[in-house]
Amino acid sequence: MAERLFGHVPGYPEGSLFENRSELNASRVHIPTQAGISGSQTEGAESIVLSGGYEDDADYNDMIIYTGHGGRDPRTGQQTHDQPFTRGNRALALSKQNGLPVRVIRGASHDSPYSPPSGYSYDGLYVVEDFWHEVGKSGFKIWRFRLEKIPENTTVGQEIIAEDPGDYSVPNRREVRVSRIIRDTVQARAVKALYDHRCQICGTRLECPAGPYSEAAHIRPLGAPHNGPDTKDNILCLCPNHHVLFDNGAISIAVDLSLICTEGDLTVHRDHHINQDHLAYHREHLLVTCED
Repeated sequence: MAERLFGHVPGYPEGSLFENRSELNASRVHIPTQAGISGSQTEGAESIVLSGGYEDDADYNDMIIYTGHGGRDPRTGQQTHDQPFTRGNRALALSKQNGLPVRVIRGASHDSPYSPPSGYSYDGLYVVEDFWHEVGKSGFKIWRFRLEKIPENTTVGQEIIAEDPGDYSVPNRREVRVSRIIRDTVQARAVKALYDHRCQICGTRLECPAGPYSEAAHIRPLGAPHNGPDTKDNILCLCPNHHVLFDNGAISIAVDLSLICTEGDLTVHRDHHINQDHLAYHREHLLVTCED
């Protein structure tokens, strides 16, 4: 039986210590004995290990900039080619998309003040808040993932996905809850009002009992490391479907405002100036190319 557990592993609370990767595997806190990402690109990633393997990692304790897998020479550990958007990288992106918690384990070889003096430590649950690609220190494309620690007072259940080959019974699933901050600023409300809550991509206007609903999508995301501004020239009015596609790199916008990876053009009100620099940033760092 193949089983994947999202959330805490019973019997191993945050702060649990492990002598080596074999103990991590036996506990099921992190199953692979070598790979840094444990997951499936069809189910999501349930755990990662920070072990000093990638030069571009950055660890700020409650916030981690994690480098995806691939592109390294197995003999030297040096980055020698671009990282593909497959396997563990796609699994972490799926965890972001579905809001699944990720167990974070730090190893003694990870150069960080938060690493244990020896062995490995389980340091709690994090959520993947963002992912993008950029050129790393060695000159090759790498995938980056920003993980933020889930506060202790946030209720996070367990989700177990188990399947027997040829058995089509309903898998045992439990609820996963992740706390999120919803930003709806004055600038965002102004953009949505300008379009009368119609999606700039498909024209959909959702009518809810309390009034129309739309979402403000920041072209260059707010916060580190993107540091996009909360200004009207960095905001689009989108329906929930196209907001998810845009934020997760499935679509983007060309210089001429035509859509990338789907048909059509972006609708732009005459009073809405969109900053081309922000569009270029989205194409260069957030778009997962149509061929990937």
